[in-house]
Amino acid sequence: MTAYDQLFRRVLSRLDAETAHKGAFTAMRVAARVPGLAAYGRRRLAPRGPGVEAFGLHLPGPLGLAAGFDKNAVGIDALAALGFAFVEVGTVTGRPQPGNPKPRLHRLVADRAVVNRMGFNNDGAAVVAARLARRRRRRGALPVVVGVNIGKSKAVPEAEAVGDYEAGTRLLAPYADYLVVNVSSPNTPGLRDLQAVEKLRPLLAAVRAQADAVTSRRVPLLVKIAPDLGDDDVLAVAKLALELELDGIIATNTTIGRDGLRSTPVAVERAGAGGLSGAPLADRSLAVLRLLHGAVGDRLTLVAAGGIGSAADAHERLRAGATLVQAYTAFIYGGPFWPARVQRELARLLNEN
Repeated sequence: MTAYDQLFRRVLSRLDAETAHKGAFTAMRVAARVPGLAAYGRRRLAPRGPGVEAFGLHLPGPLGLAAGFDKNAVGIDALAALGFAFVEVGTVTGRPQPGNPKPRLHRLVADRAVVNRMGFNNDGAAVVAARLARRRRRRGALPVVVGVNIGKSKAVPEAEAVGDYEAGTRLLAPYADYLVVNVSSPNTPGLRDLQAVEKLRPLLAAVRAQADAVTSRRVPLLVKIAPDLGDDDVLAVAKLALELELDGIIATNTTIGRDGLRSTPVAVERAGAGGLSGAPLADRSLAVLRLLHGAVGDRLTLVAAGGIGSAADAHERLRAGATLVQAYTAFIYGGPFWPARVQRELARLLNEN
């Protein structure tokens, strides 16, 4: 058992999950402000190897941080210093919003899982864009790929969703190495309805047009889908992504399912509604990835997310057709040295194969 495992079991697991997250993230950010420490950490902990090419970008390794951890782009350098090859910030909405009432983040420790119903709490596109702009100008910012995940403001009705995504895109695209359209969170009413192809097509086309209008370069555009889509719907999204010449698909977001959990029914009921992430998601996320790869081959970049808890898990996703992998819940359970350790072990597995 590592020192972090003991800290998590004896201290962090007894704190409210959101409070623990904020405290740990603050500590990372404070440490990264020590002159030279973030750059030193990046050099020491960065993955070793030839790196990865994905949608026209070079990354030092395949493991990145999924959206949801750094919603407001306040700790990119701290996270990069821990060994993540790329950091996806957000979800960012066109308008600032507080999210759902607390408590809204719960652990299911027996499953190494998390249930969240955060509701896209974030500072809004204008504030996050300004923050990204300042970071880009700042000396000492680490050279890490930064993705921006965008979603619908809760106060915006579904009929006006396209305009809301367009507003966020105009502000954020100039500072994003890649953009992700999130239509798969279960915590914004009606959001998942936008995954239906007839609604998704005009939305993605509008975001693509706005990104092209405000940038001189082509910003890679991806869509993030839910594991709860049926296989036919997954294939329909894959077909649409090819038709619109998207750059990739992220598979998958959290699930509303609760099947096969080890946690007691009382613990599951206490956690309540929301999106489940972590180890229980692994099988379905892998199945969706394989389905997508069978449909698109190497014509799109597939990013695997959901239930990746080890280098072996990540390696399995890469062998199943992913180019990149993302983690979130395993980072919470594994601690600050988890990403660098996984990058090293994954590099060894890739070299052996």
